[in-house]
Amino acid sequence: MCGRYMFQPTENKEIERIYQLAKAEGYQPKTGEIFPTDETAIVVAGLQQVKVIAMKWGYPGFKSGQSIINARSETVTQKPMFVRGFKEHRCVYPTTGFFEWTADKQRYWFNYGEEPETMYIAGFYDYFDDEPHSCLLTTKPNDSIVKIHDRMPLILKKEQIKSWLYDDKFAFDYLNSKMPNLNAVNGFPQFDE
Repeated sequence: MCGRYMFQPTENKEIERIYQLAKAEGYQPKTGEIFPTDETAIVVAGLQQVKVIAMKWGYPGFKSGQSIINARSETVTQKPMFVRGFKEHRCVYPTTGFFEWTADKQRYWFNYGEEPETMYIAGFYDYFDDEPHSCLLTTKPNDSIVKIHDRMPLILKKEQIKSWLYDDKFAFDYLNSKMPNLNAVNGFPQFDE
């Protein structure tokens, strides 16, 4: 589920601002189509306010070369690998949509509409050999996704970001939230230059 997403500063002013904040902190997050293990921009809790950094997407897996890129919202508080990250290091993935594939390998791009609007996905991170790695959260699909895939990202509204990062009760309760309906575009969307 959600094995790729988009981060398009040239197509979205809010994503451009997030990208520039990461660069101002000395990071060079990947843009365009984001793949597992890419260094991607994420929003994390700072001491006084949120900040944008970049880190590798995917926990190290159990086998060499394996990455664990997402966790189920229904079990994240029970899985030893994820508990500490969820409780202590929540983060948010700013995106301009994500991809899912059908069983017969048709690719769909999802967003609120047909343009690359800013979409925030809930996640968390932890440290492995002193290096941070992030993982995004998935949940049960709603009617807009269920015919294409059996999972979807746990999506946050912009005004929920601070609560997700700083408020443990909100974060725990949000794991069971209803997700917004999304628009699906078959293939790779083409945007105006």
